[in-house]
Amino acid sequence: MSKSYVAVLVVLLIAALLGMAVAEDPGYLLIAWRNMSVETSIWVGLAFLLALWLLVSLLRAVVRLINASGRRVNPWSRHNRARRANQVTTRGLLEFAEGHWSNSLRLLRRAAPHADQPLINYLAAARAAHEMQDYREADNLLREAYETTPNADVAIAVTQAQLQIARGQLEQALATLTRVRKEHPRHLYALKLMGQLYLRLEDWERLEQLLPELRRHHLYSETDQLELERRVYSALLVQAGQRAEGLAAGSANPVSSVWERLPKPLRQDAGLLETYSLQLRVSGAEVHAEKVLREALAGFYNDRLVHIYGLVRGADPARQLSTAERWLNDHAHDATLLLALGRLALRNELWGKAREYLEASFANRRDIQTCAELVRLLEHMGEQQAAQKVLRQSFALMMHDLPELPQPGNT
Repeated sequence: MSKSYVAVLVVLLIAALLGMAVAEDPGYLLIAWRNMSVETSIWVGLAFLLALWLLVSLLRAVVRLINASGRRVNPWSRHNRARRANQVTTRGLLEFAEGHWSNSLRLLRRAAPHADQPLINYLAAARAAHEMQDYREADNLLREAYETTPNADVAIAVTQAQLQIARGQLEQALATLTRVRKEHPRHLYALKLMGQLYLRLEDWERLEQLLPELRRHHLYSETDQLELERRVYSALLVQAGQRAEGLAAGSANPVSSVWERLPKPLRQDAGLLETYSLQLRVSGAEVHAEKVLREALAGFYNDRLVHIYGLVRGADPARQLSTAERWLNDHAHDATLLLALGRLALRNELWGKAREYLEASFANRRDIQTCAELVRLLEHMGEQQAAQKVLRQSFALMMHDLPELPQPGNT
């Protein structure tokens, strides 16, 4: 049986019961007030009260309907103002996305006082003003954003810092981000912005302090994180090498102090080992540089490290030469290794062996450094014709890339 049939039966049953109750005892109701009185049965009185309640409910519904219609019809109602503001905001954001900064700024600013979320209007309008290079207007809009939505101070400050960095106002951006980091130390985007700012300021020591936190929160990919760490420690090593040049003999070498701070995986990085050994050489710690390079090259072969190994003066030049000669077993035709061996043979005053190594290097790869070393050696050995021959070969190498141009006597 359907629900509608059940409902009809229930209604009929209730009506029958009420009819029987009215027929059995209609009751008596008297309402008297001053000289007026109303007499009726109790059932009629109840029906009158029910009708009155229905009439009042109907009137209330009509009033609400009229008010709602008035809000929709009245163009100055709050509802319509908010609706129009949202439409204008949408248009302003579309103009912003399309790069129409002037239109975007005008629309977003106009809609902001009546928008549901005025913060969005003010932040986007500030960025549009920034793109127009109207920096004063951008700052005013950020100030209005804070006045309308003070609890969004972090979002506003981060936006302000981004705009300041883009303008090149790095010191102001640093002050802004320092305040954000102080009040909200766990704000990750502010941390990332601070790292980018230190990078632009080349404040390597402060950036070094942020590296563990940047790695812990995975704010960069592993590749980008490693590249950042390499760049930071390479710059710190160079700075330490510059400081070490003026130190007295026997003083602690700041280059080694920086190296000790490197994470262990980075100490196996060829680029950082190259920078470290070069700065040790610059600071006069060549013996230590030779040891570092020898130990590194025992683990893996690298042309750049071999090149520097041929430049540094170790504690035992003979041992240094014999160490490098063992690498010939696997790299017999490596021009870089042969040049390094030539230089080490010169350091040991083995002129014949030095000439052999330098000539072999020049035969495998003709570059200007090998040529210069070989010519200098040949001239000091009295081999002027051989030196001139190498020079001509070097000049021919340099002239190889010159454009074809008319020369005197060719016409």
